[in-house]
Amino acid sequence: MTGVERAARPGVTGAPPAHPFARALPLFLFAGLCLSSLDTTAKYLVRDHSLLLVVWARYTGQMLVVTPFALHRAGPNFWRTRRLGLQLVRSSMLLIATVSFFAALRYLPLAEASAITFLAPILIVLLSGPLLGERPTLGRWIASITGFIGILILLRPGSSVFHPATLLLLITALSNAFYQILTRKLLHESAHTTLFYSALVGMLLLSLALPWTIGDSTPTWRGGALILLLGLFAGFGHWAMIGAFLRAPASLLTPFTYLQMVWAIGYGYLIFDQLPDRWSAVGMTVIVASGLLLALQERQQALLTSRHRH
Repeated sequence: MTGVERAARPGVTGAPPAHPFARALPLFLFAGLCLSSLDTTAKYLVRDHSLLLVVWARYTGQMLVVTPFALHRAGPNFWRTRRLGLQLVRSSMLLIATVSFFAALRYLPLAEASAITFLAPILIVLLSGPLLGERPTLGRWIASITGFIGILILLRPGSSVFHPATLLLLITALSNAFYQILTRKLLHESAHTTLFYSALVGMLLLSLALPWTIGDSTPTWRGGALILLLGLFAGFGHWAMIGAFLRAPASLLTPFTYLQMVWAIGYGYLIFDQLPDRWSAVGMTVIVASGLLLALQERQQALLTSRHRH
């Protein structure tokens, strides 16, 4: 996932019993590296290229990789769905999140921007009651409040993310939260079908706008190569992530999502010469800790539910 899809679990309901974690973790970590590389490449490209061109490359790359994968694994009817409207709304939420995130990267440091997108799981806790009928536990509330404290530290006046573009990151987090909530409503759909529809709206709409988008900035050979690389990062990142979730339960893998912050900080320093200052690092740490706490609680709840079923 780009920074905006980190906790998505499209349609995966089970995993093989034999050593699922050992088989899935390398795929999941590779997916995280690809998606962090995607964010980094996007930040580099949006400085000199049309935003919509960059987003188009991201979705087209995903479609070119995952469509043959879905065709091979699920057969020629992989695109058939009983919840077409829900699939398209979910795909639209992902498109909004991606456009907002890439636009914000023009103005904000990579690591801090990535940290704010981790607000999405916290927003899911707040929205799960009215939208899913779930009652948040005390632990979820504590994790959510902790995450908001981290956001306040990160957004303090004078910080590198005290900028109007931060509003785009809040739109990113909110859209991603809706995207993940809709994913939960599609658990009975094939994982390959849901993965295909994840990129469909973005690719179709942006392909229609492509003739006007290219006119804004003609890519150089170097820019064209990076645009191709961007698409490959998106495609293989999503391929690896779905492969991981097909092999192991999401509750085992999700805590490792937060390792992507390490990649974001490293890329920010190596490519853009940007490092978080002391208080920004504190805020990012608080946000990641709250999200990790939330993920570990979900894992414990999943284990308890599994024991009760047996």
